[in-house]
Amino acid sequence: MTPQKLDTSVRAIKEWLARSVKSLGNHSDRLNAINVFPVADGDTGSNLYLTARAGHDAVSELESDDIGGFLEVAARASMESARGNSGTIFAVFLSGLSEPWIGQERLTAPLLALGLERAKVRSWSALSEPVEGTMLSVINAIALAAGSTLAHIKTDPESRAALDTLLVQMKQAAQLAVKGTETELEPLLEAGVVDAGAVGMLIIIDELCAAVRNDDTDFSSYESFHGYKIQDPHVHKNGEPETGVEVMCTVSLDALGAATLRGQLDALGNSVIMSPVNQLEEDTYRWRVHVHVDEPQPALDLIGKYGDPVNVSVTDLCTHDD
Repeated sequence: MTPQKLDTSVRAIKEWLARSVKSLGNHSDRLNAINVFPVADGDTGSNLYLTARAGHDAVSELESDDIGGFLEVAARASMESARGNSGTIFAVFLSGLSEPWIGQERLTAPLLALGLERAKVRSWSALSEPVEGTMLSVINAIALAAGSTLAHIKTDPESRAALDTLLVQMKQAAQLAVKGTETELEPLLEAGVVDAGAVGMLIIIDELCAAVRNDDTDFSSYESFHGYKIQDPHVHKNGEPETGVEVMCTVSLDALGAATLRGQLDALGNSVIMSPVNQLEEDTYRWRVHVHVDEPQPALDLIGKYGDPVNVSVTDLCTHDD
């Protein structure tokens, strides 16, 4: 790849989102097949695809030169329409990535490294109990790779060559992180598969690199991931059927209300994810809330004590019959 051929404009960001939607759709069946953590409900691929599609649709006709502002619109739409744990974390990742890019018209190596670090912090802090061996491991790996590469790079950090180097290192780090997930979580080790969300995140990162580098995406290396070949069985159907529901909504909260609600949701259920969508007032944000509980009403009643929940979705966690 000749660095001069890199597309660092908003056009590449739009292309990235479009390519991610297409590839997640193409890979959704295999991602669903290896989905065993945190719930073996076989929907990680579908959730990532639908979440990414919501973000892409929001900006498909948007005209802008601001790469951060453009991505922020997509991130907000993804957050409001996020599906499941994986979709919610991906939306938070997009939101964090966009923050340092706002007001910028060209992607550079320092901006990419800064965005990935911010995305890592936002993604990990959104979960009450973040776990290694998931898509968080990929997010962590690419942020560390970008920061380390930038710190030791020999060329001008603002050059296209520097950005190209970061992209290559980021891809390699993501690939290694995916392979490592199988040994980091007991359910994955028992099933003999890598983490579905981690593979989904790798697809997204590979498409970012391909869009900026004006390159084709090569998925042949994915054949080395345990459980990911097309002929491999749908291992999510071998797990214990999950009971309960997933509750998601958006609610306006101040900082104290958000912290208190998170603590009470942790006591009520699990897989709690909370992340701000956008700021309303000085100390008030719209928050996207995700939790797994036995019954939906206690969670909705609890959330209702702090604000009026909107954009509510309740999904049965048991989908073994699909």
